[in-house]
Amino acid sequence: MTASPKLPPFDPADPLGIDELLDAEDLAVRDTVRRWAVRRVLPDVADWYEKGELPGIRELARELGELGALGMSLSGYGCAGASAVQYGLACLELEAADSGIRSLVSVQGSLAMYAIHRFGSEEQKQTWLPRMASGEVIGCFGLTEPDHGSDPASMRTYAGRDGGDWVLSGRKMWITNGSVASVAVVWAQTEEGIRGFVVPTDRPGFAAPEIRHKWSLRASVTSELIMDDVRLPADAVLPGAVGLKGPLSCLSHARYGIVWGAMGAARACFEAAVDYARTREQFGKPIGGFQLTQAKLADMAVELHKGILLAHHLGRRMDAGRLRPEQVSFGKLNNVREAMEICRTARTILGANGISLEYPVMRHATNLESVLTYEGTVEMHQLVLGKALTGLDAFR
Repeated sequence: MTASPKLPPFDPADPLGIDELLDAEDLAVRDTVRRWAVRRVLPDVADWYEKGELPGIRELARELGELGALGMSLSGYGCAGASAVQYGLACLELEAADSGIRSLVSVQGSLAMYAIHRFGSEEQKQTWLPRMASGEVIGCFGLTEPDHGSDPASMRTYAGRDGGDWVLSGRKMWITNGSVASVAVVWAQTEEGIRGFVVPTDRPGFAAPEIRHKWSLRASVTSELIMDDVRLPADAVLPGAVGLKGPLSCLSHARYGIVWGAMGAARACFEAAVDYARTREQFGKPIGGFQLTQAKLADMAVELHKGILLAHHLGRRMDAGRLRPEQVSFGKLNNVREAMEICRTARTILGANGISLEYPVMRHATNLESVLTYEGTVEMHQLVLGKALTGLDAFR
């Protein structure tokens, strides 16, 4: 008889053995970003969140640039040219620290830099991308408006030609990085359809007041963009994008990062719940020894690692050039929704301590309320999948 192969030990941190799907470079990227987040973000993020600020954001951006995390999956122009899976692993580790840090990276790389990289002129790429990749320049992405969130086709921001120039007017809302950005990619109606513009934020008529009184993404800079007859040269327009397909493709790229990032928030809450359950005693023993607590932990682990496996699968499809927008919607819908449930369940295990900033659970839970909405609400992703499944359009 042939002897049965010796099974590897069960790893509570990786119960499905997903790490075996990663190569040495993948693991190195993940571990490098994790070490940075643990050292640079975790010691202070609770205070940042409580105060509703992200101090030293420019220094953080430069450090993230040194890590190669900005525009990470883009090639050339100082970008790291990492795989989609490696970018996803970085998003997971950043959001395990805080959603606001992952949002900083996502908006910089997957929205502003991606738009310039994919749709910009060579001059625009050379002017902006190397400095954005290094973190010297922070960018933002202006699509959502005060009255037009899920329906960007109805945007009111308008750019018209005036001689050889463009004149841009309108407002954008809920813009991550807006108040600290040196460049904004702004989408506007024109006579030719929706176009994207590369807007230096020091232009006369441009303002970006910060939005205050947030109870989610508090360790993040969120702003309104106000354009009042901002005059731009003819070459400010992104030549490769006409219509909604341009900004929507940027959003799809950013949503992919969220598929991974949401699992980072979920993992942080799950780990906090496991640690707490092992040490918190009630009725004479650790609460982790009670059946109901173990049932909660088992369900959380199943959904967490299913979500990571889903993210990994979508990453491999993206690397192969086979990832469809509907599949990204599938991932965001599932992973953010399950991450929120994991956070809520973790809160019940921690009891009253679950609402304290001494633990990460409530911070992640409130952050995920924003993640659930931005880059497409639950309802929009349900309708994307509904249309794909039935062939019938329920949007209008």
